[in-house]
Amino acid sequence: MIIEIIQGLWLFLPAALANMVLPLFVKLKFLDIPLDFGKSFRGKRIFGDHKTFKGIVIGTIIAILMVYLQKVFYLSWINYSLIDYSSVNVVLLGLALGLGSLLGDAVKSFFKRQLEIAPGKPWIPFDQIDWIIGSMIFVSFLVEISLIVGLWVFIFYGALHFIANLAGYYLRINKEKL
Repeated sequence: MIIEIIQGLWLFLPAALANMVLPLFVKLKFLDIPLDFGKSFRGKRIFGDHKTFKGIVIGTIIAILMVYLQKVFYLSWINYSLIDYSSVNVVLLGLALGLGSLLGDAVKSFFKRQLEIAPGKPWIPFDQIDWIIGSMIFVSFLVEISLIVGLWVFIFYGALHFIANLAGYYLRINKEKL
């Protein structure tokens, strides 16, 4: 069981980082353009100002870089890897994990806007699992993930996301506690 937990956490680490590091780049104005270009659907913003091209680009680059590091350290982690990183296409896997993570978050934001939940306001449990769902969908085209591994990914990364948001709040990175 512990092997499955580590395998899932290791495989989805690039997706987690893609989703979690973006507040560190808030002052960088590069591509700070909303994904929805300010457009509305049914009188409400599609994604809102917080979902930007900058986030997609930076998050995806972070995921690709992390997959590259996983490939570099593959021999040290060979017993805990679901895939053979020595033959993995770093860019393709990084794109699947990074884009999946960030687009999953964008889809959740669409529903938040339609339900009139303000940006940054908590929407438990969807704020914790949106990126996991998105990255699992995208990576499932490349990697077969067992039900037990997927379940552990939801449990551990869902809890970690919650804890990271609390830490971000107390470090004054996030405005909301959850």
